[in-house]
Parts: sequence; C-alpha cells; structure tokens
Amino acid sequence: MSHDHVDFHNHHPTLTEQRILCASCGTVIAPNPANMCINCIRSDVDITEGIPKQATIHYCKGCDRYLQPPNVWVVAELESKELLTLCLKKLRGLSKVRLVDAGFIWTEPHSRRVKVKLTIQKEVFANTILQQVFVVEYMVSTQQCEECTRVAAQLTWKAVVQVRQKVSHKRTFLWLEQVILKHNAHQNTTNIKEAKDGIDFYYTSRSHAIRMVEFLQSVVPAKLKTSEQLISQDIHSGTANYKFSYSLEIVPICKDDLFVLPTKVAKSLSDISPLVICSRVSNSLSVLDPNTLKISDMRNTVYWDNPCIALSGITDLVEFYVIDVQHERVHNGRFGLATAEVSRSKDLSQTYLVRTHLGNILRPGDHVLGYDLRNANFNDENWDKFITKKNAVPDIVLVRKSYPNARKKLKGRSWKLKTITVEEEVEAMGKSKAEKAKADQDYELFLRDIEEDPELRGMMNLYKRE
Repeated sequence: MSHDHVDFHNHHPTLTEQRILCASCGTVIAPNPANMCINCIRSDVDITEGIPKQATIHYCKGCDRYLQPPNVWVVAELESKELLTLCLKKLRGLSKVRLVDAGFIWTEPHSRRVKVKLTIQKEVFANTILQQVFVVEYMVSTQQCEECTRVAAQLTWKAVVQVRQKVSHKRTFLWLEQVILKHNAHQNTTNIKEAKDGIDFYYTSRSHAIRMVEFLQSVVPAKLKTSEQLISQDIHSGTANYKFSYSLEIVPICKDDLFVLPTKVAKSLSDISPLVICSRVSNSLSVLDPNTLKISDMRNTVYWDNPCIALSGITDLVEFYVIDVQHERVHNGRFGLATAEVSRSKDLSQTYLVRTHLGNILRPGDHVLGYDLRNANFNDENWDKFITKKNAVPDIVLVRKSYPNARKKLKGRSWKLKTITVEEEVEAMGKSKAEKAKADQDYELFLRDIEEDPELRGMMNLYKRE
C-alpha cells in the first residue's frame, strides 16, 4: 500500500472571503452590521426623511431682494452663493445629516422655480454610512418688502439727508459722488434728488440716514443741523410718527483755493501766515503757507467758530510759463521751497520772481497755474485786516503744475467714471444753455484733476472704457 507524501512546510492555504445571504432578498453579500445588501438598505431606509422636497422663497420685484427670515431682505443673484445659502437655511432637518454637496440645477429664469441638488450622508446602522442624492424644488413667491410698500403707498421717506455747499461750482459733489460709489454708501437710499446748491438723499429708515451722515462727516468737513416733523400721533398707545431731516453744510473751501485766515486762528495753527492755500480736504482742512512750507490741519469746529471765505478759486487760475527755478533746499513732504521766474503764457514780455512750494516738481519749460494778485480787490474782512497790517502780499501765488501739451496729445480718455442716478427737482429741470455749459465745464475740469492728481485718483474707482 503506497502513501502520498505531503510537504506541510511548503503548504500555503488559500483564504476565501466569508459570504452570507442578504436577510431581505437572499443575495450573496459580504458580511455587514445590517446583514442586508445596499439596494435593500436604500429601499428600507430613507435618510432624506424629514427634509422637505419642496419649499417657498419670497422675492421682492421692486428692489430685487429675497427674504431671509424673519425680516431681513438680502440681495442675491440667480445661482449665486448668497441664494444657495438662503435656500439651504429654508430646509428643516438638514442639521441631522451631513451635507456633502449642493448645487443648482438650471431652470428657466421666468419659471419662478429654483432647483437645488443635494448630496447627504447619514449613519443608518453601526458603522454603516449611507449616501443619497435628491432634488429640492423652491417656488419663488413675490412679496413686497417694507421699503417698497412705503414707496407704493407714497410714504417714500422717513428721513432725508440734505447736503449743501455754497460755492459756484460742482467739483466737491462730483468728487463726493465717486467716493460714495466706491464705498457703496448710497445702497439704502430710496431716492436721490439734485438741489440748487447740493443734493438730497431719502431713506425709509432713520438709522440708514444717520449712517450716511456719519459717512459724510468722515470724508468732508461739514456742519450738521437736525430737525423733525410730527406726521401722526396715537394718544391711546403713546406712539408718534416723525419725519427727520439732517442738513449738512460743507465748508465752502475747496482744494487749491486761496483764502485768508483770521489772525486768532492763524496763531493757533502754529503761527502760520494768514494767507494760505488749501492743500487737502478731508474731515478737516489742510492749509499750506507757500512761502514757508508750513502745513497745519484746521479742524471742522475751528472753521465754523471762525468762518472765512475763499478769495480765489479754480475759475480764477491763470497759466504761467516757467523760465527758471532756483531750489532753496527746504522740504516738507512732497513740497519743496524754490524761487521761480515765470511769465504769463499769453504775455511773455514781463517776468515775475515767485517763491513757491512746487520746487520739487517744477522745471524750466513747464507750465503752472496760479493766482495773479497784482490788481486784486477782495471784499473780505480778513483780507482787509491782512493788508492793513502791512504784510507782504505776493504778486503771484503758484498753486499746481499744468499739462497743456499732454491734453493736446490725448485724443480720448481710456477710462470712465460711474455715476449715481439722480432725480432733478422741478425748478432745476429747465436749465438754460449757460447752466448746462457750466456743468459740462465743471465735469471736464474734474476729469483733468483726476488725470493730474494721483492722490485724487486713489480715492475713487476708474473703469476701462469699452
């Protein structure tokens, strides 16, 4: 009898995976805590249970905003992150599962339907995580917000901010318009109207008007006056309805204006010379003495306690031609003291020696704008006091460099500015040709200021012209 020899040392047993039958359908599967196949688990367990498959979101046609409960209206474009966030917040039961993915399914814009595809996960049995994809359909229902309801009922405003400046040009408001646009400070206005010496902003909420006042006071020196008017009153509940008015008067001094400070104010500002140029306007006035390069900040309250007027403004500037420049090695920031020999561009026969603060940027052959004070006669009390004290009054005060040759070469601007939609008052609608030409001239001068002043360009947004 023969026996087969078995080599137990070289024997490698094969491992076979254990298999069981599904408790529901009998399919052979790998063991799992549920003892069920995936198809049976999905048919028996619905992890989307408790999450609604249909919901409603409210949309205001008047202002293109959606209602975020309880009473907040938010701006959201179709298929935007903001709208997706709003839709997910409308779903109850979403906190009990793990959200893996969410995205929009395209629908016709006019269909008033928004579809969101959701992918969620949830642990259904011990160590068994089920993932499921489903679609939620939102019906867009139209509903007026409170602000649009007020407009429709002719209760168009509850608070108004009236901004005024008593000057002969619109440069300040053109600049202010761009600053407001950059910071989107006008987003809560219901209407904006142009007035004779300024502009009015209307609001349905007093808090929005106060926020606008605070913004304006942070960018321009202005004096505030408030008033209120009683509209209706309920004597039984003790409630009343008011309209509020906020009047802001901007200081009538603009950049590059020449004016004389009261003696008391000049001494308080580091004993600066009374005859100064306004070098910068923010929530205070920066005044510059072109003879000594002294710069001082005149606070808003100081000005209104001792008001003064501009002797000469942008419309009085005269163009001069620079013949020679002698530097004096005195500097203060971007300014440098120098003595310049200039003559009027239209009359080169007579020259003048002028001490100026533009020594760092002027070169022989340049053009510069300034004020000619040789035959000046101003109706100003501070000016009269200044000349009676036998102060040295300069014949010429140079203000800023000019670029006439660059303007001739420039065929068209490659950039543009955005504007705010402003409603004109009835009195201002019938403007004469002279008034329209003056407005166009102010706008053109403002555009030139933007081209020539890098600091001014940094305060606003420029857009490429198509």
